[in-house]
Amino acid sequence: MSKLVECVPNFSEGNNKAVIDEIGKAISQTEGCVLLDVDAGPSTNRTVYTFVGSPEDAIEGALNAARRAFELIDMAKHTGEHPRMGALDVCPFVPVKNVTMEECIHCANLFGKRLADELSVPVYLYGKAARKESRRSLPAIRAGEYEALAEKLQKVEWTPDFGPTSFVPRWGATVTGARTFLIAYNINLLCTKELAHRIALNIREQGRAKDQPGRLKQVQGMGWYLDEENIAQVSTNLLDFETTPLHVVYEEVCKDAKDLNLPVVGSQLVGLIPKKAMLDAAEFYIKKDNLFILEEDHKIRLVINRLGLDSLSPFNPKERIIEYMVEDNRESGSLMSLPLYTFVEKVGARSATPGGGSVSAAMASLGAALGLMVGLMTYGKRQFEELDPVMRKLIPPFHQAMKELVVMVDTDASAFSGYMAAMKLPKTTPEEKERRTAAMQLGLKNAVGVPFSLAEKVHSLWPFLREMAQYGNLACKSDIQVAAKALEAGVFGAYFNVVTNLKDITDEGFKKQVRYAKPQHSTSTSLEDAKTSRLHSYGKKEMT
Repeated sequence: MSKLVECVPNFSEGNNKAVIDEIGKAISQTEGCVLLDVDAGPSTNRTVYTFVGSPEDAIEGALNAARRAFELIDMAKHTGEHPRMGALDVCPFVPVKNVTMEECIHCANLFGKRLADELSVPVYLYGKAARKESRRSLPAIRAGEYEALAEKLQKVEWTPDFGPTSFVPRWGATVTGARTFLIAYNINLLCTKELAHRIALNIREQGRAKDQPGRLKQVQGMGWYLDEENIAQVSTNLLDFETTPLHVVYEEVCKDAKDLNLPVVGSQLVGLIPKKAMLDAAEFYIKKDNLFILEEDHKIRLVINRLGLDSLSPFNPKERIIEYMVEDNRESGSLMSLPLYTFVEKVGARSATPGGGSVSAAMASLGAALGLMVGLMTYGKRQFEELDPVMRKLIPPFHQAMKELVVMVDTDASAFSGYMAAMKLPKTTPEEKERRTAAMQLGLKNAVGVPFSLAEKVHSLWPFLREMAQYGNLACKSDIQVAAKALEAGVFGAYFNVVTNLKDITDEGFKKQVRYAKPQHSTSTSLEDAKTSRLHSYGKKEMT
């Protein structure tokens, strides 16, 4: 599977469009790199570039950008609101898809060494790549900023990880490292810079001093003023959005602003954001206001509205949420994106994929979709008004299952294709035979894993489908019956795909684990029991 790394270099130039464009061009013209976002700030005099690529391509993209910046940026003339110590101030590598943190640490080390060797500039490692605990934090390395760097480089404790200890006035120093996804998030206030900074000190983890910590873990913050917008901002970095979510930062700033009688006028995201961070915020407001929202795009719209993310400029989710820009199921060529007739033709072609596994996933997803339809045909109608609380409980599981099952149309085909590719590996030498056998066994395990997950997902739907049949719109009785049979067909197909591929797996522990696995939230003794007891009883008795 393809590997994807996000690289977010921050350059100390936010006003000169020609320079900003040249650096962006250096990235976008690097083979294998996709430039996703360029966020320039005139007051901060800083531009944040976000791009993705394989680990190797991401390193090359960052180096090409740095080479161009070395020609165009002179730190001796730089001024700006944002803390900085170099022309390429910071360059983190972030795992996005099929990449470990260790691989991103390797990227940072390789990039740092090559940058120092080629340009003869000091480079520090931070975050997960830091070699010293004192350098784990970016603000700690950046303390004193560019102006204090010449003196700082002479101190043994601040010897760079790569490059010379001599001061390079035109460049300063660069910090590179590996980290989890950082969200740069600013809350807008109609007040002075000093009042915004006062709130930042209250919420940021560092607080005012060691004996006066702030309220929010894994949050950095400061106050500044945007001359071009005539507003102040509490500017934050969320170092771990699962420890302190986006909406928590916003709500805490609003609380302090209210205490100070200051108006909050929206907020601003700098760069990209993971989809999960947006959906977590949506769930908070849905629960807070007892809303009923199913569709993902509606949840995203809710967050944009509640946080005022479009207060300074339009917020286009397709251009700001990283998964929407790079996720596989939006790429052309996926089975999911095909018209139904074309998909059916592909199934009927002389090819092993898409086969029974993909068809089983398609059938099961249609069963879940019909269950969802019945719920939506009941919810919100005046004659069934007393059933709204029941439907609000039953509809979401079908919606979630439909989304997950339809993805398995592609993942099943991909898993089996991996096994077929392993079969074609060379087998001339003993070493080649060993590699081929290992790859085939891994392929078989993947080919078992997808239909097994499908069976578990369908199994979890039976109680909800039974209740939907009991309470759903009577005009949809036939749709519920079709839903049951579609789910039954899907799980039967999944079951036989598991059994077929399991027999050729040599790992007896894995085989035993699959054969006697209990479906989640079930007292059944095995997958076999779940297949027979749940499917037959529900399909033949409950649906009549």
